[in-house]
Amino acid sequence: MQESVRYHVLHETRYDYGSTVSLSQQQLHFSPRFLGWQQIEEQSLSIEPTPTWQRQGVDSFGNPVTWIAFHTPHDVLRIRSTMTIAVMPHLPGDLESSMPWEALRERLAYDASAPHPEDLDAMRYLFESPHVRVKHELAAYAADCFPPEVPVLVGAEALMKKIFDEFEFDPEATTVSTPVLEVLESKRGVCQDFAHLMIACLRALGLSARYVSGYLLTRPPPGKARLIGADASHAWVSVYSPGGEHDWVDFDPTNNLLPNIEHITVAFGRDFTDISPLRGIILGGGGAEPEVAVTVVPLDEEELPEGLHDDGAESADEPDA
Repeated sequence: MQESVRYHVLHETRYDYGSTVSLSQQQLHFSPRFLGWQQIEEQSLSIEPTPTWQRQGVDSFGNPVTWIAFHTPHDVLRIRSTMTIAVMPHLPGDLESSMPWEALRERLAYDASAPHPEDLDAMRYLFESPHVRVKHELAAYAADCFPPEVPVLVGAEALMKKIFDEFEFDPEATTVSTPVLEVLESKRGVCQDFAHLMIACLRALGLSARYVSGYLLTRPPPGKARLIGADASHAWVSVYSPGGEHDWVDFDPTNNLLPNIEHITVAFGRDFTDISPLRGIILGGGGAEPEVAVTVVPLDEEELPEGLHDDGAESADEPDA
């Protein structure tokens, strides 16, 4: 049986503002979720300058969240999240045993009768959200993956593979606001685009799907040292399939695999806007872009990379995994 893997994760975000920020209020999603297969052993968050006020809580999707505000002028914002986390194997059982997709679609469809209680939360992931459209073009794209009576998870796996095969990873092709229909047309994008596209296709078919953010372990080339800050935040998809070992099953269309012990979950929501690592409002600032560095290191490595200890990492532009 595969054992759990323990990781040390460092995620650092730095804003060097082009002009002074006089007021700011932010919502942070840096603390990982507690899940049946994921244990948070240690987690800390440091913020410079010190916020005027700060509080912890959970958002409407059950994700840990930190709210902060600054009422004094500042030119720089630095947020450093570190954690030690253990991830246990959690691959689903036989995908063929999931219910036929049409049966699940009918079960989730609105009617006057009382729905299954376990479906109520899943129903919020049926509809359009800021980055996810529900359009017939998207249903048409996914149609060949969902022939009559195919099990829902088999269809989702086929859709994941189709996106992986037909789309090209291109970090220059899109921005955070590129519409999903434009991604469908260009067949290019990054992990966020592929996750939004897969979710949109599933919702267009009447199925519940949610956006998952977190980290993915990347491996340096053979013989090369692991670089500080060379990893990135990642995004994938979770599909509702009640009745199995897990009601939600994850799929990673960027890498054509089912996430397991090398994916670390931070948060999930309807799309990226619900769980952006840092989102808020500022007065001033000059439109500065953040510098982001992420490092994910398995704790069974002989030693942590130099720079991952007390003083953290130098910032680098964040690549999309």
